[in-house]
Amino acid sequence: MIATMKQFDVIVLGAGAAGLMCAARAGQRGRRVLLVDHARAPGEKIRISGGGRCNFTNIHAGPQNYISSNRHFAKSALARYTPRDFLDLVEQYRIDWHEKTLGQLFCDGSSKQIVSMLLDQCAAGNKVDIRLQTSVSSVRKSDHGFRVSLGGETVLSDALVVATGGKSIPKMGATGFAYEIAGQFSVPVIEPRAGLVPFTLDPAMLETLKPLAGIGVPAELICNKTTFREALLFTHRGLSGPSVLQISSYWKPGDEVVARLLPELSLHDLLHQAKRENGRQTSSTVLAQHMPRRLAQFFTEQAGMTSALADMPDKALNKLADSIQNWHIRPAGTEGYRTAEVTLGGVDTSALSSKSMEVKSVPGLYFIGECVDVTGWLGGYNFQWAWASAVAAGDAA
Repeated sequence: MIATMKQFDVIVLGAGAAGLMCAARAGQRGRRVLLVDHARAPGEKIRISGGGRCNFTNIHAGPQNYISSNRHFAKSALARYTPRDFLDLVEQYRIDWHEKTLGQLFCDGSSKQIVSMLLDQCAAGNKVDIRLQTSVSSVRKSDHGFRVSLGGETVLSDALVVATGGKSIPKMGATGFAYEIAGQFSVPVIEPRAGLVPFTLDPAMLETLKPLAGIGVPAELICNKTTFREALLFTHRGLSGPSVLQISSYWKPGDEVVARLLPELSLHDLLHQAKRENGRQTSSTVLAQHMPRRLAQFFTEQAGMTSALADMPDKALNKLADSIQNWHIRPAGTEGYRTAEVTLGGVDTSALSSKSMEVKSVPGLYFIGECVDVTGWLGGYNFQWAWASAVAAGDAA
């Protein structure tokens, strides 16, 4: 019966960023590859990323930009496949790109160009069979390699690469399937949780901040000795924006977050100077020159400081400045996997080879991409981990 089953050298589960790159790399080595995904189209997360323009890497990507129980694990893969390596591929396909803030690289046109490029890379190997809308019903290891049941068909392979991602954005089909396979082969998993995700607030605080929904402001957020300085956005559910998404990956339930709005300015100095130069104006008027008017009015009204600056004691001005630049927030939680951009935790790196992503105790089994306990910052870092870990496995499987 085994002889009648179709044999592949490598089966890759998951046709996202990591799966496509891995399949392409292995196929170009002459390996017979089967790439399987339950989705209707490959690379769906690539397609929607970056507002449809795909923040495909970050020129600053290095081990310091990743969260893992082993902060050294990502060094090998990231060093062997760098942002410049992926950019070379992008330029080879004449995909126009631009750099936004903080080293983030985006397509000038559409993220679909990146998907097309990866599919073309798969085709270049001439040995990659892609099957979409195909569910995996079981995975087993035998003397003949891995047996993977796909509906009514069972296929065999020498190597199995799991690139099915984490639990983030379930409406796009995300599941914990990678963790199930890990458990089946006794591979330890660090408890997954939502990362790069907006904060929710308790009802009383949410009601207080309700008038600010839709307002964005530069901010520096601090939590557990980690600091990010980017925009903060007030929403009708709580707090979002790049600084919030970044710090959320370092936040644990019960932790306090300190926010410094307008971190480039000293509001203490600003308010005292304004009082000296024109004491007839209000603090709200002064603040509104540097932040949205609604936000300025909110903080001054909360502080009960609606009178002219000349009528305000210096201590009151200091207290107002502190309320804006030393604002202590205790989030009620996060919006969870529904809106999380990534999943923290995942397959324990202690079980994997940092050079190849192969499970040390199960020869031929590999885990790559988001399902591994390596999570990047916002801004192209997670795509770079997808490319780098995929190349590591694709060159070895």
